[in-house]
Amino acid sequence: MTVRSRWLMVGALAAAVACTSHAQPYPNRPIRLIVPSAPGGAPDISARMYGQEVSRQVGQQVVVDNRAGASGSIGFGLVAKAPADGYTIGYATFPLATNPSMLPTLRYDALRDLQMVVHLASTPNVLVVQPALPVKSVQELIDYAKGSPGKLHYSSGGSGTSLHLAMALLISATGAQFTHVPYKGVDQATIAVIGGEAQVMFHNITPILPHVRAGRVRGLAVTTLKRVASVPDLPTVAESGVPGYEIAPWGGIMAPAGIPRPLLDRLNAEFNIALKSKTVQDTYAAAGVEPQGGTPEQFTEHVRRETERWSQLIKRLGIKGG
Repeated sequence: MTVRSRWLMVGALAAAVACTSHAQPYPNRPIRLIVPSAPGGAPDISARMYGQEVSRQVGQQVVVDNRAGASGSIGFGLVAKAPADGYTIGYATFPLATNPSMLPTLRYDALRDLQMVVHLASTPNVLVVQPALPVKSVQELIDYAKGSPGKLHYSSGGSGTSLHLAMALLISATGAQFTHVPYKGVDQATIAVIGGEAQVMFHNITPILPHVRAGRVRGLAVTTLKRVASVPDLPTVAESGVPGYEIAPWGGIMAPAGIPRPLLDRLNAEFNIALKSKTVQDTYAAAGVEPQGGTPEQFTEHVRRETERWSQLIKRLGIKGG
């Protein structure tokens, strides 16, 4: 055999090995799921729930990697820079749409550098007040605030969060005046209202419901356009005298831009299957979370609409990220 023949054979064997490697079914190793918030929060809990379901479905572990900081932009940026091979994905949350207007130094473009995979859920916020405050409806709260401009304090987990923006939207729509007291986290903001340091706040429905049911805070309304099945007695803000009012923080799955369409479709299918599982459906029903699902294109359009909508309010009011 000539030297040339030997090199041709070596090349052929290498090509065969490469083809065999690429032909292995996806996924053939663990998938990293980056969560842009700390352990224990709502996104982390949801991501771990889905991780367990998808791990069982595909036979490979989905490993949650918490990367908190900068309103989620640290985690979002890591996903944007990751290889588009289907083995690094991220949990997309509401700040993905609001950060571009509040954090001008972002090193990624959400709609250019990230590929939306599937919209998993939308979560109502709840408007609550300190029980000592003599108001029992949204309209009574608005009237009280207008009669005492700036004297009512509302707490949030930080400037630019969905809890802050929910109140900013209410103020913009009604002209009522409240004083913002941002805390370092939502737990501290909740304690402030329970203890009377602040009188009002918007809060995610899942963690605040136990406090509402125990009477530690008084629930006035939910922020979705429709009432929530788990708390049917709570009206919506829109039906309580603020027409068109709506804010529903959302979660979903994203991947780096450029992910091959077959891998994108596979991820979309697996998370849609997980969304329909009994575990997820029962968890959502108990928590008042609205399941979504659908195609990558539908989620992309949702993020685009949300980005446009909130950029207008954020820029008009000059809101900056915390």
